[in-house]
Amino acid sequence: MNDRGAARRDAGRPAPPDGLVIVDKPAGWTSHDVVARMRRLAGTRRVGHAGTLDPMATGVLVLGLEKATRLLGHLALTRKVYQATIRLGQSTLTDDAEGEVTAAAPVAHLDDAAVLAAIGPLTGEIMQVPSSVSAIKVNGVRSYARVRSGDEVKLAARPVTVYEFTVHRTRRVPAGAAMAAAEVFDLDVTVACSSGTYIRALARDLGAALGVGGHLTALRRTLVGPYGLAQAHTLEELAEAVERGEPLPVLSLAAAAAAAFPRYDVDGGQAQTIAHGGFLPSPGLGGGPIAVFGPDGAFLALVEERGDRARPIAVFA
Repeated sequence: MNDRGAARRDAGRPAPPDGLVIVDKPAGWTSHDVVARMRRLAGTRRVGHAGTLDPMATGVLVLGLEKATRLLGHLALTRKVYQATIRLGQSTLTDDAEGEVTAAAPVAHLDDAAVLAAIGPLTGEIMQVPSSVSAIKVNGVRSYARVRSGDEVKLAARPVTVYEFTVHRTRRVPAGAAMAAAEVFDLDVTVACSSGTYIRALARDLGAALGVGGHLTALRRTLVGPYGLAQAHTLEELAEAVERGEPLPVLSLAAAAAAAFPRYDVDGGQAQTIAHGGFLPSPGLGGGPIAVFGPDGAFLALVEERGDRARPIAVFA
């Protein structure tokens, strides 16, 4: 379906329902590219995403439509799982395969035991320095823009949590005629981590700990919070659905909230209170966002507990 045809259909199509669309992002697309495509497919400007994926990466990208865009900032603070390939023996400018190789070192001495020993300190609660070629702003300018203009960028370390860093397979690969070393050492890994963790920074830091350099050659996100590849649709599948006149596979706002947050069911009077931004009695469900549902099952709000009261942080009623 071409974009001009999509624009014609947008004019007479009703707005899509509030909710999430889980996309299997293709390689080579930015997260913004996917948002722009979804805006055309859904016929609405109110589309956003939860958790950026680099262009090289594929996999789960959570998109919010209409009112669900207000849910996205809360969904981003969740556990994420990745399948990745790390290459030891080469460093790159971007800490991934999209950047030029800046250094190479022999890896003949490396073995699985040495790799596993170096992974240990990169697991758990750690302080991580993000990749300098990233979207983090430094004095109002994206870090990657500063690096590309020739500036030396040093980002501050930040706390992240790596819940799992598992090596599934290792292999030695020819490095190529132009490289100083004859081979590189590739690892296929699974990483489960908190939001804000840079997998390419893990690759960089693992290579640095082993004294050989490292970077990321492949990355696929398989899970964001409760949303995984089993629920994801390719852009081609979504476009074909629109061509056939079928509704987009939107996960309703209520279902999305129920899957992502603890549930707090209230009575009719409390539903009226929260709909007008009032406080509710604390349900004792913890410190994170809590999804409030009315007696009819409608999703009403996100609240957070403050002592014996729960205050609204986003009202959807």
